[in-house]
Amino acid sequence: MSTVNVPSRFNGPPSSGNGGYSCGVLAAVVDGPAAVSLRRPVPLNQALALHQEEDGKVCAFAADGLIAEAIPATPLLAWDGPLPGLEEARAGHEKYSAPLDGEFGHCFVCGHSRDDGFHLFTGPIEGTNLVASPWTPPAWAADRDGAVLSEFVWAALDCPGFFALHGDDMTIAYLARQQVEILAPIRTGVEYVVVGRPLERSDRKGISATAVLDLDGTVLAHAECLLVVPRACAMSHESGGVSSIS
Repeated sequence: MSTVNVPSRFNGPPSSGNGGYSCGVLAAVVDGPAAVSLRRPVPLNQALALHQEEDGKVCAFAADGLIAEAIPATPLLAWDGPLPGLEEARAGHEKYSAPLDGEFGHCFVCGHSRDDGFHLFTGPIEGTNLVASPWTPPAWAADRDGAVLSEFVWAALDCPGFFALHGDDMTIAYLARQQVEILAPIRTGVEYVVVGRPLERSDRKGISATAVLDLDGTVLAHAECLLVVPRACAMSHESGGVSSIS
């Protein structure tokens, strides 16, 4: 039985894997497009045993149970929202207000306290429901040809989904499901725009869309992210109704 491993360097919360990176690692073992659901926090520096079922689903297990599962999926619908330019993304970056510490302060994608991270700080774009930031992928995230490895693209498309939904109040929420479509290679050392927008909320759950754009506004990769607020963090006035906010 094969295994996968999430190195401790690629954490999101302090003691578990970044959700997008973890999803991307598991998605890489599925043949074709995949959607990945995280059932529990992903342990760091532990071999996760993989089990493939006849329908193509791949499950990852730790010693104490199921961690995540990936299923074959149809391609995502094309991004149909507005697309910010580089100057808007830079303005959003300047408005990024996440705390230095806290649950995500040391996340390798969006943590202020990481010198070795992506520094992907998506802040609000004035007059829109978007968050955005410039992003220049580092060399260590790419293969020998300079193309960013898929698991790092998944990671870059995770955190902006949180800030699209919860950047205004920083209510803690965790990635529960992600689907990513990579349409073209993303290159190390090249500046891009990463954008996120909320799609809908229902009680403790929220869905957001995220994308990586080149400077001409072409979508190179995009994702749909389901995030869940833990019961302990849920606001008492939240209702169970679904509202579209796209």
